[in-house]
Amino acid sequence: MKFGVVVFPGSNCDEDLIYCLQKNTKQEVVKLWHKDHDLQGCDMVFLPGGFSYGDYLRSGAIARFSPIMQNVIAFANAGGYVMGICNGFQILCEAGLLPGALLRNTDMKFTCANVYIKATTSSLITSALDTSKALKIPIAHGEGRYYADDITLNSLIANDQILFKYCDADGNISNESNPNGSLQNIAGITNSARNVFGMMPHPERAALPELFNIDGLGLFQSIIQQAQQEA
Repeated sequence: MKFGVVVFPGSNCDEDLIYCLQKNTKQEVVKLWHKDHDLQGCDMVFLPGGFSYGDYLRSGAIARFSPIMQNVIAFANAGGYVMGICNGFQILCEAGLLPGALLRNTDMKFTCANVYIKATTSSLITSALDTSKALKIPIAHGEGRYYADDITLNSLIANDQILFKYCDADGNISNESNPNGSLQNIAGITNSARNVFGMMPHPERAALPELFNIDGLGLFQSIIQQAQQEA
């Protein structure tokens, strides 16, 4: 596979993600500048975490109008794989590629901490994960509270589109294990076609031995394994 990582002004997790993909997948990884229109033949496009210009209005609200997003939207609508992490998740929701919205954390504070999540369905990014195991993955956001109206939430549940939920170290899902007030502890979702993915926690920050945490490694292994099966 060939991976592309979109770089917006303010992105600060792009290099982390590029390094993680290169080391863990051994595949080609290229940077995609937000003002370009060329996805360079990538098989999967990532929108990394960090910040994007215009976030003072609402996270991702202006970045979704970057020129390259026209191509990302067309790519996704044609069945191409797209994944947004943290700010990337916010941008995908603002662009209409994923349902719902990311709102201010209930405590109105920026939260940077290790949290636990568990996979709740099989997909391109979760197929190699043990759904009974809690994964320790860091978060770093001030607007990570997932929200959707009742119709959208019911559709997510009915179509098995909830990818991850916040939990405790033993895998128990509760209000106490919810770090930002997300609806039903939702930490990540997919679209109905199951080719666009978004999550607030940063798996790239928990996928390398030098970071003393490889709980996020399974997500990247899932992508490669699933791609090999589809080839």
